[in-house]
Amino acid sequence: MRIDLHCHSTASDGTDTPAELVRNAAAAGLDVVALTDHDTTRGHAEARAALPAGLTLVTGAELSCRIDGISMHMLAYLFDPEEPALLAERELVRDDRVPRARGMVARLQELGVPVTWEQVARIAGDGSVGRPHVATALVELGVVPTVNDAFTPDWLADGGRVYVPKHETDPFEAIRLVKGAGGVTVFAHPAAAKRGRTVPDSAIAEMAAAGLDGIEVDHMDHDPDTRARLRGLAGELGLLTTGSSDYHGSRKTVSLGEYTTDPEVYGEITRRATGAFPVPGTGGV
Repeated sequence: MRIDLHCHSTASDGTDTPAELVRNAAAAGLDVVALTDHDTTRGHAEARAALPAGLTLVTGAELSCRIDGISMHMLAYLFDPEEPALLAERELVRDDRVPRARGMVARLQELGVPVTWEQVARIAGDGSVGRPHVATALVELGVVPTVNDAFTPDWLADGGRVYVPKHETDPFEAIRLVKGAGGVTVFAHPAAAKRGRTVPDSAIAEMAAAGLDGIEVDHMDHDPDTRARLRGLAGELGLLTTGSSDYHGSRKTVSLGEYTTDPEVYGEITRRATGAFPVPGTGGV
């Protein structure tokens, strides 16, 4: 089985629609794909409706969190999307995205970059607007060559010249809320140092004690030595280890299924979840 547990669509900051994502996942030879858009489940219905035969959909979201001033992302799988407490928290985070993006546009304009809100809104479309959309605007204007080059201290990285904070959930609260909604939590790309400061191992140990289920180890932002270190840490803490592409369509160079999760780990995730269940494809529409 080939299992990719971290993908994005146009419901947040990917470039594939949810329907295109599941079709492309099937074409890439995946057996299981997770749709984990930022702080939203809005793409799930479309993905379900288009799900090809032979492909299983894992519903989820990537939750924006912050601990001790460090931004981090928590992958939440197979939770009940209508559970009131988690839904309210996701809406609080999502509602803060527009004023935050407008603030980044204003800071860029102060630096003489001719970006406009209309440009960023066009790029975001119906998606949950975020830094990648602002980064794409910088690429369009020729300010940086790629989206990744926009995530530096000069521009959009945490603490960068045009960074604007938004509401982010305490990770311990995120773990509690996701578990309360019957879901499973995995700390996304925990050692992606090029994105900014990373969470120390001691904090990961505290999250494990609070109920964190796993950490994402095999990821494009982790080199081989980092992956080996994270596997050792996961073993010490009794955490599951996943692998995922973090696919964003054409917004990143990584391909669907470039990194995958072991089938036994996937089986354990599905066993722990009670809020929702994987959706088997029946041919789509």
